[in-house]
This record gives sequence, structure tokens and C-alpha cells, in this order.
Amino acid sequence: MPVPPSRTKVLWLARLERRAHSWRERRARARGLRAQVMGYPGYGGEEWVRVVGRVLIAPPARKPSSGEYASVRGWRSFVAVPVGFAQVRITVDGVVHDVVADRGGVVDTVVPGRFEPGWQTVEMSVEGSDPVETRVFIVASDVRFGIVSDVDDTVMVTALPRPLLAAWNSFVVDEHARQPVPGMAVLLERLTRENPGAPMLYLSTGAWNVAPTLIRFLRRHLFPPGSILLTDWGPTHDRWFRSGRDHKASNLRRLASEFPHIRWLLVGDDGQHDDEIYTGFAAEHPESVAAVAIRRLSPAEAVLAGGRTVVDDHSAANVPWVTESDGAGLLERLEDVGVVASEPRS
Repeated sequence: MPVPPSRTKVLWLARLERRAHSWRERRARARGLRAQVMGYPGYGGEEWVRVVGRVLIAPPARKPSSGEYASVRGWRSFVAVPVGFAQVRITVDGVVHDVVADRGGVVDTVVPGRFEPGWQTVEMSVEGSDPVETRVFIVASDVRFGIVSDVDDTVMVTALPRPLLAAWNSFVVDEHARQPVPGMAVLLERLTRENPGAPMLYLSTGAWNVAPTLIRFLRRHLFPPGSILLTDWGPTHDRWFRSGRDHKASNLRRLASEFPHIRWLLVGDDGQHDDEIYTGFAAEHPESVAAVAIRRLSPAEAVLAGGRTVVDDHSAANVPWVTESDGAGLLERLEDVGVVASEPRS
């Protein structure tokens, strides 16, 4: 059966991308640069852990005397060369596991072990390099509540859906110029404080390239620490670009399977497809949803984001749905429906 023309083009583009990465990798190695693995915050249960990271060849970064990368523009995160199919060694609970990164250098694997609840560390290394530590949040078996939050236009003002503005935000803007959504850090910190041991996951359609920038942004603006679940841009075997919608939906279904005893608060905005994704997940797994909180974009933000999606009528839903324009408003609505403990208001 002949392959459709559109599929042929995508396959050709994927092969071209791989050849370009191979050429850049050879050039980098010829200059004496070595592969290194970057670990990102993962999560797990008391007998397993999901380890995420990426294998890259990158020029050494320069730090100012203050010790922090003080002026990091987004494009710097994209110039590193991903090392596809690299052999990565993961040491968990004293046991070594050898895994293979995907063609984009991404490591996303589950390994067994025995862990105490809370933040723990695992080690990763590649090509005989010194091991690096990465953190994983271990969820106790008696935890019954967790938080999943979108990033773009939910905790960080980015107006990501508009392609040109997305490119500007991703490649040009200094990370210090990125602005948090008002009140969202307070909301998420309040939720994690009231629910000790609850997992906090940041689930975004953003590329793994921006993970270091995102982690620094969350830390700088006092968001609670959490696991990071991003995706890898670029063509696949059957489409021009990976589907961000599928990425979010599949990870939500995975969480429902991994933690059947947890009910999740799902936090998003009305500028992308969060309402649609959360609606589908709540219908498919109502037992896994504690509530849904949708941040409503301002008229100006909606214009920059290319419009807002129509939020469905959830008055008959089996789980609470709340919507407001900022974190403070969402906090009040969540207090009204009993997801957050009420405090005296002045």
C-alpha cells in the first residue's frame, strides 16, 4: 500500500532532523566536547521511580561572581546538541541500571527501588562521566491528594499559542523578564502546605530545552518545588510536530494508573486546550479528579494568545470546576468548594 504524500514528507523531515543532529554531534566531539546528562525532577512511589533527564553536548557555561546565571536568554537552551540513543547509567538505591536515551537524547524511564517518602536523589552518568544527582519526589502510599499544573499562561505569562510570540519568548527574552501569573505561587504553596506529602507536578507542552530556565523561574518566584514533565519538539514518524495535547492527556492517564488512590487538582488556563483535556480526563477517570481550576486570561492576554477557548458548562460535573483571572481569585473559589480550607477574610 503506497505511503500518503504527507506521511512521506514527515518521515523525510524526521530523517533530516536526525542527520542534522548527528552532524552537529560529530562537530562538537571534534572540538573536544563531551556528552553530559542533565537530570530533571522526577517522581515515584515507595518501590519505583520515574527518572527524567536529557543527554546533551553543550559548551561550558560561564557564571558571574554571584554564582548564578544572571542573564540567560532562551536561545542558549537550544544550542546544545542532543545525543540520541546514548547509554545512560542510573544508580538507584545502590543498584545500577543501564538505559538508552531516545533519539532526542531524552531519558524517561521507570526503575525499581525502595524509597522513603519525600524528596530523594538518584545518580545519572553517561560515557564514563562523573555522576550527577537529580531529585525525585516519592509519594507515600497513604497520600490521597496531588496537584497537576500547566505552566504557560497558568504560572508564567508567556502567551505561548501565538507562534511568533512563542519564538520570541523561547529564544530571545531574558529569563529574568518572564513574569509570574499574580497569586499562583501563593495558591500552589498553600495547597502543598495544607496537604503534606502531596505530589506537585508541572505538566507543560514546552520543550525539554527550557527545563533549566523553568526550574530557575519557579525557584526565583517561590513556587513550590515539583516534578517537571515537558516534551520534545520536532517531527515524528507520522506528524510534523509532536502533539502537546496528546502529551498532556497521556501523562494524566499515566498518573491515574500509577496512583489510583490519588485525586488530583488540575490547574490550567483558557488560552490553550486545558479545559478540553481536563474535561476528557474527568469523564474518563472521575475518581482521579478532586477539582479543576481554570485561570481566565485577560482580554489583552487572550489577544496575544490568539484567543481563548470556550470553557464548557460544568455545572452538572461530578467534580468542582472553578475559574478566575488570577491565583487569589482561584484560591477563593477553591475555598468555596471545600478543596482549600477556608481562612478568615478581612
